[in-house]
Amino acid sequence: MRGVTLPAAPLVLLDLDGTLTDSGPGIAASATYAFTALGLPVPAPAVLRSFVGPPITESFRLHGVPEARVRDAVTEYRRAFRAGGMYDNALYPGVVDALRRLRGDGCRLALATSKPQVFAEPICAHFGLDALLDGVFGAPPDDVPSTKADVIAAALAGQDGWSPTTTVMVGDREHDVRGATAHGIRCVGVAWGYAGEGELERAGAVTVVDTPDALVAAVRSLVRVAA
Repeated sequence: MRGVTLPAAPLVLLDLDGTLTDSGPGIAASATYAFTALGLPVPAPAVLRSFVGPPITESFRLHGVPEARVRDAVTEYRRAFRAGGMYDNALYPGVVDALRRLRGDGCRLALATSKPQVFAEPICAHFGLDALLDGVFGAPPDDVPSTKADVIAAALAGQDGWSPTTTVMVGDREHDVRGATAHGIRCVGVAWGYAGEGELERAGAVTVVDTPDALVAAVRSLVRVAA
């Protein structure tokens, strides 16, 4: 009808590591390589697990790398990551089906990850996720400061007509929740990722789901999509 503007389709922003793919093994191995290359003590496995999600520079700063050596640590990490760590990774069972169902509902899907764009794109292509996404938005190069809120801002700028009432962020770490909150967006946490106990709830996730089926139901409820 002339003069009537139809509402934009609901928008679902998706984290990558710990949400769509279990990238922990490759990240931990690459971080181990970096600590070893710098002659620094390698953190315990539980600490290395926490490297999944946040910007890698932040993780090195928090876990024993002196500020003057953070850049070197990132360089060594990227060396190992490019050499194979990026593909020491696997899709979580049921995730692809969940994305297909949300697309079938008419939702737009966009990746918003703290992983640099140069890695996010080939990883999505490797797992066939790119065919299900309306955009892939990652962090800038390591020498450019970036937060999850910055990545989400870029993802939102790439989508026309988004509204906080019909936009949801899906992620597995507190950074996803806080980045979404900075833009007035609700975040659904996924329990199969790398958050510590209670981390997502404390950060303010509107709900935390245990399965991809429950994720679909939660998103449908939040953006008012009929099954």
